[in-house]
Amino acid sequence: MKPKFKTTQAWEQAGLLMQPALIRIVDHIRQQLEKTTWKATYKDVQTPIPGHAVCLEKPDHSTCINLWELCFQVCFQEYAPVHSEVESQEVDIDTSLIDEDGEVDWHSLDTKAQKVIEQVFAEFAAV
Repeated sequence: MKPKFKTTQAWEQAGLLMQPALIRIVDHIRQQLEKTTWKATYKDVQTPIPGHAVCLEKPDHSTCINLWELCFQVCFQEYAPVHSEVESQEVDIDTSLIDEDGEVDWHSLDTKAQKVIEQVFAEFAAV
C-alpha cells in the first residue's frame, strides 16, 4: 500500500517518524526473537515500495511481513493494511508520537512499536 498524505505537513511528519519507527521495529523484532526458537531473515522487496521484509519461520509455518507496513502501523492513526499493493490509502499521522517541540517522542514511539511487534508475534504464534 502506498500512503497518500493529506498535507505537506503530514508528509514532513511522516519523514520525521519513519526512520525512528523502523529502528524501533527492528529492535523489537530482535527482542521478541530472543524469547522464541523461531528464525528470522530479512530480504529486499521492491513492491509496493522498495524496502525490506522480515520473514519469520517456525517448524510448521513461515510468513514474510513488509517492514514499511509495520512502520505505517506505528506512524499512522488506525492504519489498516490493504490487500492491493498498488492501492493508495489516505493516512493520518499519529501526532502523539511528536512532542511539543516538533521532535520525535521516543517513549511514545517505542511503546507503540513494541505493541505492533507483540501483536505480530502473537498472531504468528497462533498459526
